[in-house]
Order: sequence, then C-alpha cells, then structure tokens
Amino acid sequence: MAEEGANPLLLGWLKEWMDEAQGRNSKGYIVYKKAYQSMKAHPTSFGHPSEAQQLNGIGPKLCDRLTEKLKAYCATNGLPMPEKGRSKKSRTSENLGDTEPDPTEDKMDEPPKKKRRRKEYVPPLRSGAYAIVMALSELDQEGRNALSKPDLIARAQPFCDSSFTAPSDPTKYFTAWKSMSTLESKELVCTKGHPTKRYYLSDEGWSVALRMREKVNGENPWSKAKLSRSEDPSESTATKHSTFSAARSLGTADVLELSSSPEPGLGSMLEATPLPKLIPIKDSGPSGRRTSLPVSQTSDPIIVKPGTFEVKMLLDAREIRTTTDRDYIANELKKQGVVAEIRSLPLGDVLWVAKLKPAYGSAFQYKNAGDDDEGSTEIVLEHVVERKRLDDLVSSIRDGRFHEQKFRLKKSGVRHVTYLVEDYSMSAERVEKVGESLESAIASMQVVNDIFVKQTAKMDDTIKYLARMTKSLKETYEHRDLHVLRSGALDVATYLETLESLREASPSNAFCTTFSAFCSLCDKSNSLTLRDVYLKMLMCTRGVTGDKAIEIQKIWPTPNALIEAYANLGQNQAAKDAMISDQLGNKIDRKKIGKTLSTKVAEVWSS
Repeated sequence: MAEEGANPLLLGWLKEWMDEAQGRNSKGYIVYKKAYQSMKAHPTSFGHPSEAQQLNGIGPKLCDRLTEKLKAYCATNGLPMPEKGRSKKSRTSENLGDTEPDPTEDKMDEPPKKKRRRKEYVPPLRSGAYAIVMALSELDQEGRNALSKPDLIARAQPFCDSSFTAPSDPTKYFTAWKSMSTLESKELVCTKGHPTKRYYLSDEGWSVALRMREKVNGENPWSKAKLSRSEDPSESTATKHSTFSAARSLGTADVLELSSSPEPGLGSMLEATPLPKLIPIKDSGPSGRRTSLPVSQTSDPIIVKPGTFEVKMLLDAREIRTTTDRDYIANELKKQGVVAEIRSLPLGDVLWVAKLKPAYGSAFQYKNAGDDDEGSTEIVLEHVVERKRLDDLVSSIRDGRFHEQKFRLKKSGVRHVTYLVEDYSMSAERVEKVGESLESAIASMQVVNDIFVKQTAKMDDTIKYLARMTKSLKETYEHRDLHVLRSGALDVATYLETLESLREASPSNAFCTTFSAFCSLCDKSNSLTLRDVYLKMLMCTRGVTGDKAIEIQKIWPTPNALIEAYANLGQNQAAKDAMISDQLGNKIDRKKIGKTLSTKVAEVWSS
C-alpha cells in the first residue's frame, strides 16, 4: 500500500525500514520513526533524496540509503534516475512517487559544492602566541621536556614585540602572556605539574611550529631574533621595560615593602605601572653580606611586609544553617562587623587569608614565578577551623570521616587547627551510648593530635566566636611580616618536612603558602603520596589508628613489603596472626597492638 504524502516512495521505504527495526527490537526503530514522521509532515516533493537532509531526523547516511533505493527502483522500472541540483521549476512538477515522469523535462546540473576547508590557526608574526610556540619548539620534540612560566617567558621574549611582564599600554591589563589561553584552547600547548604548571607543545603545536620555522629560510630564529633585537635602535618601550625587568629580577630580593613608588631610572613604562620597592635579602652566611640570588635558583620564602595586604575570612560554601537559610551565618557575621567571603574550601570550614592589595598583587606574582592560578595573590594564614555539630561529630566517628579529617588537617601544614564542636540536642539514650566514645575522641584530639577543641552551646555562639577570632587575627597579622613559601619550590612529598624545619629555625615567623598552592597541596587525589594511601588502607581496618598505622609503615614501608612479609611465613597462620603484635606490641606507649587487632590485619593483608 502506497504511503500518503508528498513523497510516497521515500515514505514507503522509511516505513519498511522502521517496521524491520521494530521486529528486530533494534534501537534504529526510533531513528527511522523520527525520519518517517518528518517526511510525512513535509508538504512538498523532493527532486532527489539528498534534498531530504533538510528535514529533522534525516542525515547524510539516511539520504544515501534512500538514493541507493531509488536507483534500484528506477533501474527495475526503466526510469531515468533524477539528478541533483534541478531547477525549482522542474522540482515542483516532479513527484518521486509518479511512475510516468516527463521525458522532456529540463535538467540543469549544478557543480558540486566545495567543502570549506578549515583554516589552520597560525599565530601572527612577533605576537605573543608566535613567541611562545617558537620558544617551546626549541625543546626536543621526542623528549618529555616542559618549561615553567618564568623560563618560557625568558625564552619567548626575544621573539615578541610586546612585553610578557607589563601591559603595552597603562590603560590595559593584559600582557603578551594572555596569548597562552588562545594556544591552550586550540590545543597547541599542553600543561602538566602541580602546583606549578609547566608547558609543552602538543602534536598539533609541533606541526604549526615546524611550518613557522620553514618560513625563516632555515635560519635559527632564536639567534635571528636576538640579533634583530640588539641591532634595532627603535626598540619599543614595552620591550625595553620587559628586558630590564627580566634582568632586574635576577638580582633583586623578595621583600615587598609598603612603599610602592618606582625606583629612579626605570622609565615611563614602570611609572605607569607602580611596583613595590624591592630590597635585597641578607645573606645567611657568617659574613652577613647582602647578596643577590636568582629567583629560579633559591627556595627562600618571599617576605611580604605589613601594609601590603588585608586579612580576610573565608567561609566554606557548605556551611549553612538550613537549606532554606543559606546566608544566615554570613549575615550574622556582618552584624558583628566581619565580612566573610563565601567560596568552596579545599580543607576545613573557615580559613583566613592575607589578600594582597591591587598595587602589590602583580609584583608578588612576578616574584612567586609560575603561580598565576586563582588565589595566587591570597596568602593562607596559620589558622583553620573545622566546625562540627555534635550529632555530625558522632556520625563522622562511626563512619571514619573523623579520622580522615584529622589526617588531612595534620597533613595540610596549618600551624593552628581549631575543632569547633557545636552542641546539639540528642536523646538521652543516644547520649548514653556515644558519651564515652565522644569524650575519648575529644580528649584524643587535644592530647594526641595537638588540636585545640572549642565547644559552643549554639550556632549564634559559634558566630560570635568566629567574629572575635577574625578581629584578633587581623590585629595580629596585619602588623607583622609574612614569609611565603614559593609555589615552584613546593613538593607534596617534602612539604611538611620543609615547613617543620623552617618553623624550628624561626619559631616566631609566620610561614605560609598562597591559596592556589594550598588548594593543590590539600587536594584529596593530587596530594596523596604512596605513603598516604598506604596509611589510609591500613586505617580501614577497625582499630588501626593513625599512630598504629605509622608504626606498621615504619617496619613495612610499602604495601608490597607487608604482603611479602606475610607470604614469607608460608602456611603458618598462627605466625601470621601474631606477626604485627609480636613486633609492635610495646612500640606504642598509650595503647599496644594486641593479638586480636593483629589477627584482623592479617586477615586482610595475608589472603
């Protein structure tokens, strides 16, 4: 039975395929049904099946299949095959369902449309993108090398007419480095590394770079760029300034003072972009001489002076009173004279940062080379608060979150951790059940983990406490130096050891990191070392606390070492069950590892 519509033949074939797909219970049924309905609703006939591509649900493949079907139909019935590109006049007079087409009908062939070739991106000559690609192409294509931001800028500057460190116009904000976002979006440049990024060319980037190099007639563009720079007397002011800044960075100290007036003789460009005055760092050697240490060759902290920053309170976005009253805490803090900035925090519920004033932000980023992520002009202070409602604390102890949070707080390197427990009414029966374990957990935090525990009666008391704490921290930190660890020198594996040695050498100094580096260090996945994962695996066994896990790890440093130790005992299950208790029974003074716990660990690790 012929289908009703402007294109009965095409409709009939679509209906046939739709019924076949339905019989096979195929997902293609939905595709054919959509195409059939679109074709049936179309009011005019098509001169060629390819024209049906304009309909919703009909694509190139389905059009090709309909075309093949029409060719077979025309061959069987001795009819001429319609051609693509007929005039509108001939199309309106033809119906693919007619069996007697007019043989005298005019046909007009149109040349096939050329596919538009996607124009490949090529950076403009001497632009920021051009300079970055040329600098990265100096690396070995087969190697796995990458460049940090300061190293890349130093290599790229000779290829560029604009500065990578200062805007070309005092009224503008962006430098030539802004081109990096274009290269990343076009997937010509890739990055790796935490918290400091390093850059390298992708395969597409290398393809563009090699073609760019062919344009310089086989000459070394690095040498050519340097030669043209040295011989060109009309060098731009911005380029001169960038060259001077680069040279100046190799012989300056890392102390930001309150004064933001430029040093004499820096030129009009620097005057338009005020930078803090820089003072040399004193040599730590016996001579006490003032020395100049290259930024890339020292891990000495950057000293930020009072007056260059303002202490701000950060409140985690998940800290709410109820789902319908999310702004209660922030609004009540404002009544107490404290403006809290709400954002997602990597650790804790409340943090305090020293936010650099706009006049000092760019200078600090320049000194803290490689850290230009969000939060790179905010310095995390030495205090963090983890807020817990009493019922939530009980739940976290039961499901293990309590121990993980303590572990992450300790690993963050924050000097002063406050665990704020907010009272919450619970039934007498529940209090009786959990009372002993709750008291034990709170006592353990204070004695074992050296965490200050603050208990409040209600949320309003918590808010007042946080407001007082914020005002106290503002008075304390806004009048003292901050020693900021360079993000490029931070390593997850040695971070805590470095921090501990610095604090031991200078107990009165405040050693901090930027907020962006802090986020990377506290990231649950990126910051975990094998040792951290191993300890967490051990602590999954009920009864294995952090201290016990550490003692186990000291004797069997890796998971493989522990498994091999059990394997070496062969089939002696009694020896396996007693292995840890025999060797660590008296290692921990507070609570020894007994036979029962040793057996639990053996069940997991010796199977």
